[in-house]
Amino acid sequence: MKYFSEQKFTKINFENLEKADYDNCIFTDINFSGQNLSDFKFSDCDFKGCDFSNAKLHQTAFRDVIFRNCKMIGLAFEDAHSFNISFKFEDCILDHCSFYQLDIRKTTFKNSSLKEVDFTEANLSNSFFDHSNLTDAIFDRTILDGADFKNAINFSIDPNKNQLKKTKFAKDNLAGLLDSLHIIIE
Repeated sequence: MKYFSEQKFTKINFENLEKADYDNCIFTDINFSGQNLSDFKFSDCDFKGCDFSNAKLHQTAFRDVIFRNCKMIGLAFEDAHSFNISFKFEDCILDHCSFYQLDIRKTTFKNSSLKEVDFTEANLSNSFFDHSNLTDAIFDRTILDGADFKNAINFSIDPNKNQLKKTKFAKDNLAGLLDSLHIIIE
């Protein structure tokens, strides 16, 4: 497999990218939407303003990758290569994505839209949901130990179905923990 290191790729067509191992590369304004990224490897890469919506991620490797201002609707991250998977999301749209059963501890979701995202059985220990919208996100048997929801909005987490040891919440956003009780808070 080819190897690219410390390269910059800006506004190029996806067809001009080779299936390869990309290390410490920067990708700016590239449309990956609907493309097959199977077996691509990205390590220490930075994606800026890219569109990954509905891309195929079968065995795609993401190791210490940062996504900034990216559109990533409908991605099945559980199809990606799970060994050492780690990423950070800033100002991204991740609506309808799935992180089913992934061990993605210490993941940062900053100023991102996470509407209807599936976190079922994922390990999100010590993850940070900073000013992110979690409308209709699914937390079911999810490990959230030490996760930070202090600035998150619109989440609904059933404490009886998820692991919440030392999870952080702000006093004014505790309603998302009480949804499963079907009580009215005024």
